[in-house]
Order: sequence, then structure tokens, then C-alpha cells
Amino acid sequence: MYRPCFEMLIQVLRQQTTIQNSRYLTLEEQVMIFVYVISQKATNRMAMEDWQHSGSTISVVFTRICKAIASLSQTFIKPPNFDAIPDEIRWNPKYYPYFQNCVGAIDGTHIAAHAPADVANNFRGRKSIVTSNMLAICSFDMLFTYVVTGWEGAVHDSRVLTTQLEDPSSGFPHPPPGKYYLVDSGYSNKPGFLAPFRNVPYHLRDARRRVGGINGPTELFNYRHASLRNCIERCFGVLKARFPILRYMTNFSLIRQREIAMCCCVLHNFIRLHNRGDPLFDRYGVDGVMPPSDFDSDDDDAPSSSGTARDQGANSRNDNNLANDMRDRIMFEMYLNYN
Repeated sequence: MYRPCFEMLIQVLRQQTTIQNSRYLTLEEQVMIFVYVISQKATNRMAMEDWQHSGSTISVVFTRICKAIASLSQTFIKPPNFDAIPDEIRWNPKYYPYFQNCVGAIDGTHIAAHAPADVANNFRGRKSIVTSNMLAICSFDMLFTYVVTGWEGAVHDSRVLTTQLEDPSSGFPHPPPGKYYLVDSGYSNKPGFLAPFRNVPYHLRDARRRVGGINGPTELFNYRHASLRNCIERCFGVLKARFPILRYMTNFSLIRQREIAMCCCVLHNFIRLHNRGDPLFDRYGVDGVMPPSDFDSDDDDAPSSSGTARDQGANSRNDNNLANDMRDRIMFEMYLNYN
């Protein structure tokens, strides 16, 4: 974070939160301690030695700043403009007019967790590593527009999404009729959520490894779908590269770990908005870049029986048929114009 961006963050914290200078520490130093811990995966003891403050002072400062930044989530993590066509789609012939009604991309990612022994198994995913699951929506400008943190790592992404959709208090930004988010094959294809064709090569690296290029309309659709949806993977790549604490969580309480993840997303958006020349965004901002995975696996894209079981009613089947028809129309229109 460059100095002008840091100074702007301090100004926002002074104006929009109750956090101020303490008796012995300025607000600037408090924020620097917090950023140091989340960006260096530092323990309390390491922070004590580097900042020459007691362990209790470091703990109090970290908690205070964490709560203050997390409280800014509704200010800096906002739903997208559903009426506008994103520039990344409008000016790219690969995506326009086929995805002109797309308003963002959804996916989940696993972040490191530190869970008590009596609940640790609930946080173990397919790789048997203790993680928590974070669901996020991002715009094609690499801004998070919705984030929910704190789910157990053993929970499938589709179940997290289904629960948020059914909870009227979740604040989920439902797309208006005709608009949709891009999702991977781990989710159902239904109104508001456009998934790729299953049992067809999907991931970008799969398409790039193929000899002879694209083979048929479904492969073309899946390749362009994956290329556009790749923005959410790049967002997660920037987030974890900037804040290593998400890959090496220390023994905070589960509530604090959830707040830390939200703080990282708030700071991600803040830097994106106020520091367009940020080197990490420049590195991951190129279309098609595939960030390295740590806890996530391609297996997470497999359909979840628990996540799709609620889509079996007659009304849901009719809605899904309409969504499938729309996907087919996009696919054939795309293939007709494919050189």
C-alpha cells in the first residue's frame, strides 16, 4: 500500500469510525501494526519485538483496528450496477453481445483457519486441511461486490450460496430478471446463475492443452465462460498474495478470523479504488492469468448433491429449463460468429 493510499485510509477511519489516537499510539501506528500482522503472517510475539510494545497492547490494537475496518464493509463492498454493461464485456468481441447481461462472477475459496479441537473436523475439506470457506462475488474490474466469511471448510460452495439465497437478512445482491452471475460447474444452472456445460472441458488450462483448438459449440462456450469468470480467481489470487495471513492463520478466535477475512476484502477494494497502479493488480489483472492454488481444488467444482437437492421441484425444474434454453441460445449465437 503506497503512502497516499495509506493516508487516505487513515482519513476514512477518522471520519467514518470511532477509532482515534490512543494515549500512547497514534492512529497511523495502530493501523500499521494491523497491516503488518496480516501482510507478514506475524505472530503476537513477532509484533512485540518489531514494534516494541507489550503483547497485550498489540492484541488490543489489532482487535480495535480489525473491528473498525470490518465495519467499513458496507461502504466499500457494494452490489454492482445492474443496469450497466461492464466495460470488460462491452469492448471485448469475445464476450459481447453474448454475455451483455452478466453482472459479475461468483465462487468460493478456502482460507486457512485455526479451529478448536472439538470442531476441527467440521473445518477439514477434501485436502484434510483445516480451512474456512469464503463465498464472494466480484465485478470484472476485480472489486468484491459481496463477501460472506466464516463457513466451515467441509461445506460445499453451493450450500453456502443456497443458504445465503434463502436468508432474507443475508444482504445477497439478487440480480434482476434477465441478469445473471457466472458460476462454475459446482453450482446449478438456473435463473440468475449461468453455469458451464458439464462433462465438457472447462478450465482454461484444459482448453490450452488441447491439440487442434476448440472442438464444437459447447467447448467454445465453456472456454469463453471460463475466461470471463477467471476474474474471481484473479481476485482471490491478489487477496492471498497481499495478505498471507489468509494462508497461514494464527490462533485467533473463530469470530476474529471471520473479521480478518472481511478486513482483507475491504482493504483489497480500497486499494483497487484508490491505487490503480498497484503492482499486484497489474500482475493479476491480465485476462486469462491463472493464480496458483493452495487450499482450493478442481474437485470443488464437482456438483454437490446437497446443494442441488432443493432444485428438484416442478417450479425449479421449469426455471432451470428456461436457464438452459438461454445458455443454449448464447452458445449457438457465439458459435455462429466464431471464425
